[in-house]
Amino acid sequence: MERPFARAIFWGAAVKLAWTQVGYGAFLALLRRARGNPPVAPAGDAGTPPVSLIVAAYGEERVIAAKVANALALDWPRDRLELVVAVDGGADSGADSTAERARAAGADVVLELPRGGKVRAQDAGVAASHGELIAFSDANAGWEPGALRALVAPFADPEVGYVCGQVRFVNERGTNQEGLYWRYEMWLRANESALASVTAGNGAIYALRREAYMHVDEVMGHDLSFPFNVVKRGRRAVYAPAARATEKMVPSIAGEGVRKRRMMSHAWAIVLRGGMLSPRGYPPLYALMIASHRVLRYTAPLLHLAAAAATLALLRHGPAYRAAALAQAGLLGAAAAGGRVRLRPALVARYYVATTAALGAGLYDHLRHGTPAVWESAEGTR
Repeated sequence: MERPFARAIFWGAAVKLAWTQVGYGAFLALLRRARGNPPVAPAGDAGTPPVSLIVAAYGEERVIAAKVANALALDWPRDRLELVVAVDGGADSGADSTAERARAAGADVVLELPRGGKVRAQDAGVAASHGELIAFSDANAGWEPGALRALVAPFADPEVGYVCGQVRFVNERGTNQEGLYWRYEMWLRANESALASVTAGNGAIYALRREAYMHVDEVMGHDLSFPFNVVKRGRRAVYAPAARATEKMVPSIAGEGVRKRRMMSHAWAIVLRGGMLSPRGYPPLYALMIASHRVLRYTAPLLHLAAAAATLALLRHGPAYRAAALAQAGLLGAAAAGGRVRLRPALVARYYVATTAALGAGLYDHLRHGTPAVWESAEGTR
């Protein structure tokens, strides 16, 4: 590799990694302060419009009754809450008792569907519902009593089309460091929401106006495909931190890597052919957010590989490159140590390496094998 070319690759990759991992967050914080610290989401009273809460469920017989009870205990008028459980695979022979237990627990509508994946189950749930607003949750997510009121409040602003809440991942005994990452992600999301719109949501707690609902490809989950599409259609996608939910996380870092790999197979479908890369309809600041928080973040494994290859080519050409080599070796060494010891720095390093590798593995899976529409529950999350 020629020296000027190697330098261009090294510094290009290093700057992009530094920007997406650290610089972007600092930029958002400074810009928000310069604009007078606008609120995370519009304030207002949206009243108590009829809401349909859709829960797509596959193999959830262990948790579905608790989910129904949690939904029915929300601080919301019962006659203005419609609970729909869409059981993916419930119509298949040998199906478990998810549908039966959902009915017994008090769900208003229970659909028994052929196996088609989460997105198609959600589509069926929406088609069978009647609420002015449509909310969604995972079967293993517990909402705080006031979560629905907080989730609905931003809809008082007619420019808001989508609202996601705050999910906290619970990990009592495992090694997974997803909670640490997720707190940073929620901070980024709060700043994005205050300045423009969020670039992604989460499956545990979100809602949108019925007229804003869209049918997406069966492999393209709502979490990533809805926010930017809502923005393209002229509305805002915001974050309501007071709308709180909890969900069990995968206990191990290895398990989290497997989960991220599966998720990224779906995410890459959205990036490459779901319209995310098309700037049409994006306001300029939001286009920068998509590029910084999503596209560059997802290409991090490729940037790391490029930086490593360039570093090897430049080892004898300056102390900066030798320092870079030591830093990269130190990260990998700490990640390896994280498999044997439970020291927090080593566990964080292992988490970073495993989840960054999962971004690349998800791309490989999508390009090599395609992305299936169906899914299985992640290890230890039920």
